[in-house]
Amino acid sequence: MFLNGRRTTESGFTYIALIFAIALFGIGSAHFAVLYSEQQKRVREEELLRVGKEYANAIRSYYLASPGLQPEFPQQLSDLLTDHRFVGTRHHLRRIYIDPITQNAEWGLVRDSRGGIQAVYSKSESAPKKSANFPAWVQVSTSAATYSDWKFQYAQLKSRRQ
Repeated sequence: MFLNGRRTTESGFTYIALIFAIALFGIGSAHFAVLYSEQQKRVREEELLRVGKEYANAIRSYYLASPGLQPEFPQQLSDLLTDHRFVGTRHHLRRIYIDPITQNAEWGLVRDSRGGIQAVYSKSESAPKKSANFPAWVQVSTSAATYSDWKFQYAQLKSRRQ
């Protein structure tokens, strides 16, 4: 193109620079989205561990507060909210927590031979980021590939009361 007798190539260069800038912005945005997603997954895992600890402590409290000689586990999660085994009502858990991974209040339950709840776990089949260094109240098999392999339970039942 000619303008006042001169050739102008600046408009083509500007167009190419704009396309290059948009491509860089897209790559940067995609990288940020991946980092943000990974960070959110870590936050949800930490929240799952916190909520799991609440359940493990509530199961422990319920078990150790059992009247009589034979300690027992709760039959339902609602038993942790209101324990009617005593004259006054006891509360071992403040509320039924939502699973941070599935965003659902439905938990998997590990039951003993009498139907009592020994542990809870997430029903998520997603692969976790964390794979080692779990606290004692989280029972994880060596081949744990999903969140549902993390069992939140009271770890020292035998040593506390028999």
